[in-house]
Amino acid sequence: MTQASDMIEVDAEPRLIVEQGMAARLAAIVEPILSGLGYRLVRVRILGLDGCTVQIMAERPAGTMTVADCEAVSRALSPVLDVADPIERAYRLEISSPGMDRPLVRRSDFERHVGHRLRVEMATAVNSRRRFRGILVGVDGECARIRSDDGGSAEAGDVLLRLEDMAEAKLVLTAALIAESLRRGKAAQRAARERRSARGAAAGQVKHPRPDVDRSNGFQLPGSQNEGD
Repeated sequence: MTQASDMIEVDAEPRLIVEQGMAARLAAIVEPILSGLGYRLVRVRILGLDGCTVQIMAERPAGTMTVADCEAVSRALSPVLDVADPIERAYRLEISSPGMDRPLVRRSDFERHVGHRLRVEMATAVNSRRRFRGILVGVDGECARIRSDDGGSAEAGDVLLRLEDMAEAKLVLTAALIAESLRRGKAAQRAARERRSARGAAAGQVKHPRPDVDRSNGFQLPGSQNEGD
């Protein structure tokens, strides 16, 4: 069970591109738990091929997600979903990271990936079109500005797409995206090492009091040992 000290609230920035139906009900169950653990929900999918798979995509606020993170999330969510029993049939729980060609679901996702290629499917048609592909130029108010280049000369140019009207927005894997993802990954690793070093230095400066000891037998008295030991 996760200790209360491990429950760290992350920022409350809402997802603007969300699920529908059963996947939305699952998201409502898992998102508060992920937030308490220090992760952000990216997407929930229910896949029916080769049996039923519940895919939960999550990340840390900085955009990273390790194998150890996936395992921790799986251990936390599995008993909760067993009790809630949101799906009547048997299913396999799959926890994954967003990956380089990740879905964009929050405003900050779009802001962070300005300059990269993406493809968008709209829930509501814009100029009789639902699918767009091009360069993410920026975020203007409630809309993403995309330099569309997949509609021929008559439709090429900038288009404003409202974020909340998108059914899906996903980065397209390119050499530039790979290079930037690798840079961010290395920066995140350096930051993690620095945090560990800082915690280690701080722990070395703390003088831990000696536990109460019954000198008659040399055993530690009840109540002096930490519950987590």
